[in-house]
Amino acid sequence: MQFKPSNRQPIVINRQPYFVNLRLDWRDFIVYLAFVTVFLFFAITIGDQGFLTISNISNIIRATTMITIMATAMTFVIASGEIDLSIGATVAFAALCTSLAMQAGLGLIGGIVSGLLAGVLIGSINGFLTTIVAIPSFLVTLGMMQLVRGVAMWMTDTSPVPVNNENFLKIFGTDSIGPIPTLVIWSVSVLFIGHILLKKTSFGRKILATGGNSISASYSGVNTKKVKFYALIISGIGAAIAGMLYSGAMQSARYTFGQADELTVIAAVILGGTNLYGGRGSVAGTIAGSLLIGTINNGLIIIGLSVSQQMVISGAIIILAVAFGKKRTSA
Repeated sequence: MQFKPSNRQPIVINRQPYFVNLRLDWRDFIVYLAFVTVFLFFAITIGDQGFLTISNISNIIRATTMITIMATAMTFVIASGEIDLSIGATVAFAALCTSLAMQAGLGLIGGIVSGLLAGVLIGSINGFLTTIVAIPSFLVTLGMMQLVRGVAMWMTDTSPVPVNNENFLKIFGTDSIGPIPTLVIWSVSVLFIGHILLKKTSFGRKILATGGNSISASYSGVNTKKVKFYALIISGIGAAIAGMLYSGAMQSARYTFGQADELTVIAAVILGGTNLYGGRGSVAGTIAGSLLIGTINNGLIIIGLSVSQQMVISGAIIILAVAFGKKRTSA
């Protein structure tokens, strides 16, 4: 008789049991504790300077919407054991494709479809080179980051592309539905869809199984290459949506969109509890990590720190996130 530890339960994938560790760990909740601690710190120290106002809290959520959407998509990539460094460049490329399509007379639907196809194209190329050609995703997406950013610059000769479609600006801009900002609705929608997809579907279980142990997952009937391929496509789609939101908020598309966002996105994912080497992921934790970084940035701005000082602190957060992710893996 096979002994099964009490803290492990089988997940059946293609009629084969794949055991995952369901033991609770206090580190699974540290991002939420950190968020509450940071929020209370700023509330006590600078609450009288406007930090606790409804408008400022709304600003934090809106300012982190694009990072939140990209980080949710990145959760699938990292949980599968891969990484996507091209996500920031894809944001700019998809935004420009959307804006140029609308300028060409394709309308709202044509613009949205063009942006999404741009994200799918880059995700598919990343996925093909990573899974079929077997080049490490770090190297593939590092090169793709440079290539796509260069293409984005070349497409418009570094000039911004105005967005004049009113319906597009209502859907992807800074408009509101009643008292709720559109960007907040986007954040909540992506959180819900991402959480359901990762935790409640067979695809999500295959993502975690692939990242946890790709060999065991393969023996259980999981096509691990296909899973990673789709994870990178999800990353491209998330970047495309973020690019359209950037365009809506700025009422233009620019090649600079998403610059250095990949670092913040990865930090949010790791802070949120996703294992840096795959096998563990939490969309809810990722959202908390994104809000944590957004709250810190907002508080530092209100305090009056210079851009250079903010960059120092942001860099320290990224280092701590990676270090914490590595410690979780070795524990």
